[in-house]
Formats: sequence, C-alpha cells, structure tokens
Amino acid sequence: MVSLTFGWRHLRSQNIKLTISPPHNFTIRTFAPPMLKNDLLLRAARGEETERTPVWLMRQAGRILPEYRALRARLSGFKELVETPDLAAEVTIQPIDALDVDAAIIFSDILVVPEAMGLTYEMVEARGPLFPETIKTAQDVARMRVADPEEHLGYVLEAIRVTKRALNGRVPLIGFAGAPWTILAYMVEGHGSKTFSKARRMLYAEPELAHELLRKITATTIAYLKAQVEAGANIVQVFDSWAGILPPAHYQEFSSRYIAEICRAMPADIPVTVFAKGAFWAVEEFAQLPCRTIGLDWNQDPRAVRPLVGDKTLQGNLDPCALYGTPEQVRAATIAMLDQFGPYRHIANLGHGVYPDTNPDNVKVFIETVKEYSATLRA
Repeated sequence: MVSLTFGWRHLRSQNIKLTISPPHNFTIRTFAPPMLKNDLLLRAARGEETERTPVWLMRQAGRILPEYRALRARLSGFKELVETPDLAAEVTIQPIDALDVDAAIIFSDILVVPEAMGLTYEMVEARGPLFPETIKTAQDVARMRVADPEEHLGYVLEAIRVTKRALNGRVPLIGFAGAPWTILAYMVEGHGSKTFSKARRMLYAEPELAHELLRKITATTIAYLKAQVEAGANIVQVFDSWAGILPPAHYQEFSSRYIAEICRAMPADIPVTVFAKGAFWAVEEFAQLPCRTIGLDWNQDPRAVRPLVGDKTLQGNLDPCALYGTPEQVRAATIAMLDQFGPYRHIANLGHGVYPDTNPDNVKVFIETVKEYSATLRA
C-alpha cells in the first residue's frame, strides 16, 4: 500500500492532514492547536472582563536580554537572525521565559516588506536600516512587486509556525507589519531620519506616484498579515512609526485610509492593534478604524483619549525612560499609568519600544507591578 500525505503548504494553517491510499480510500485528520493557557491579551482586546491587565513590551524580543545578546554575537548580523526561523523563534520566546509577559511578538522587522517587494535593505550596526537603492521615479515604483508571502516572506511565516509549536499554548502570539506610510518613508528616504523630507516631498510633488506605491505596499501588507494569521498569529499590530511627522490632512490621505483598508481585510475573529506614534491629533479618526485596540505613545493622556474612542481597547503607554529610574520610581510611575487607564479595556505596554540599555530588572518591576496593582483595581 502506498500512502500520500500532502498539503503542507496549503493545509497546515487549518491543522489538517490528508492521507490518500490507492485506489480511492482517504482519511482526513484534524489537529487542533493547544488551548491558550493565558488569553488575557485577547480578552482585553475584545473588550471582555479580565482578572488583571495584560502586559507586554514593544521590542521585548531582543536587545535588553543577555540571552539575546549572546545569541546575536554568534551571528553575522541582525538579518541572519531574522531570516533563520529557528533562531527567530528562540528569540521570540526568550522574554516569555525571562520576563513572564502575557504575549509573545514574533521577532522580525517591518522592513522585511519592502525587501519582499524588491528593495533590499541592510541593517548597519549603530546606524540602523539602510537602503542602498531608493524609490525616486515612476519606473522605480513599477519595478516593485506585490509580494507573495510564502515565496518572499516564508522565513517569517516559518518562524511563526516554529514559535507556535514551541509556545504550546502558553501565551498568544502577536504578528505585525509596518503601516504603508512608514514603509514608504523608508523606501523613499533610504534610512532613518528626523524629518523624512524626501518622502514628504513626494506627497506634495508627486502624490499619484505616492499613492501607487502605497497601494502596492498595502496589498503586500494585507497578504502578509493574513499569512501570519494562517501560520499561527493570534492578534496583529500595525506600526505607524512615522505618523507624527505628517500634517493631519496628509495623514488622512496618505496613511490612515490605507491602515483602514488593512484592518477591514483582516479576519473578523483576529484583533487588530494600530499604533501610530506621534499622531495625537488623530485619536478621533482612529476611533473610526475597524480595529480593536489603539496604541498610545507616552505623550498621550489616556484620560483624555478614553472618551473619544468609544469601545476601543487602549494599549500603552509608560514613557520608556521611566524604566531608567530606581525600582521604587518605576513602580510609582507604573501605578500612576494604571490609574489613568482604569481597570478595563487596557493592555499595559510602553509608549514606544523598550530602549536597548534598559535594565531588565526594572522591566521586571514594571511587569510585576502591572500584574499586582491592576488586580487590586478590580477588587
């Protein structure tokens, strides 16, 4: 008897194994993923009651942990780590073990999207991302493809699958991508910038060209995030890191409309978080986005935001620099933050990614304080 087992690429996300035995007998077996032992984050995102506030940190997977630095030292650089699924999964899980956070976020980078579209980036030590070539002309935009996630981003999807198996239901797994405007900013500017003047110039001088590129980025991002969900992500976050450098009218035209398109395209049962750093003036607009959670940076007052966003969950927003204080100061700042958000529809986080020279012990104080104090708010 000969048995054929196939469908790994197309059926794995449904946890289905199809076995065919000639001449015509076949069996289908389904494999349910393990139940989540800790689903606080998902319940908070959906607006359900939780016994305490869930907590995780942007950039928790990586640079603050000695385990990460030891692993990174053995490799050629950041990209080798991102592009090696087993290692990316290991780094993703490190903060679950070391910090006891309530969610894992896949170790990757928002700039894998432009690379998948055909624009290669480098990660330069102490400088950050660098694109040797940038988008300047209509011909450059025409050369950019709408990427196929399996073909061009398969290493990220495999890292998600490896991570999902290794987590074995301990906590939810967060997938993510950059917002189209932020991705365009890097593709046009070529590197990080305080002003992104080349990218902003395109919005004024060649708006239709900008929209053409944004449409391609959006299509790629939708397919990529859907593939992350199929690979095992329980929730996804869209990072608009450079939202705050646009004036409100341009933000509506060149950013939030594309974020809304991404949110609408996601499966209805997958919560979406939108974090638009610096766009404090767009809170009421964010309230209209088809997403479950809105991330706040440290300059926003949740007491002022809460009445404007209706039934959205809020995420954030401790100043990352607060973690440079003494343990007592970290605890006091964390309690003050929790009091501002209140006990419900809140996911505790920083107002930005954790800084690389932060003491992990202070991060633990932040996490422990969230867990202990938020439980008392519900008593």
